[in-house]
Amino acid sequence: MAATSKGNVREAILVAAKEAAMAYGYGGLNFRDLAETVGIKAASINYHFATKALLGEAVARRYWEDIARDLEAISTDARSPTEALQRYPSIFRLSLERDNRMCLSSFMATERDELPEPVLKEVQTFADVNTAWLCEHLVAAKLASPAEGALRARAIYAAVAGAQIIARSRSDVKLFDELIESYRRMGLLPSQ
Repeated sequence: MAATSKGNVREAILVAAKEAAMAYGYGGLNFRDLAETVGIKAASINYHFATKALLGEAVARRYWEDIARDLEAISTDARSPTEALQRYPSIFRLSLERDNRMCLSSFMATERDELPEPVLKEVQTFADVNTAWLCEHLVAAKLASPAEGALRARAIYAAVAGAQIIARSRSDVKLFDELIESYRRMGLLPSQ
């Protein structure tokens, strides 16, 4: 990779760190490995991110910001809030399609005890962004009252993230699809 400007190097580090975290969690953020992936010296990463905690925080923040944009795109492209809700699991499915990766925030959440507080805050923000979007769409689709919407949104988020974990453990995207379909049949997610 030919990174010519400081901004390009920083961006390349963030991209490589995101991929590492989706495969190995926070524990997978190793400066030496990231430097090799980016094609720079390990000390160069310290120029942009003085500590692993600062890198983890930046990666987790970037991740939820990207997902927030993806959710907005789903909202914009869907013909209705119900259709947007039907598309929601697709953002988790995409990670599995990419070399059996999983949601960075789900992975990092399992490492809670090892996460520095600023990283944990960004991981929790990911869940908050997802559940707020789900609640908004559940209420707009008249599938839940505002009070029920928050509870159901957390259940949907947990169920979809859990389906991803189970499917990843078996390297089986079809299992993810089967679980999502079962959520639809049971009424947790709106059916097609």
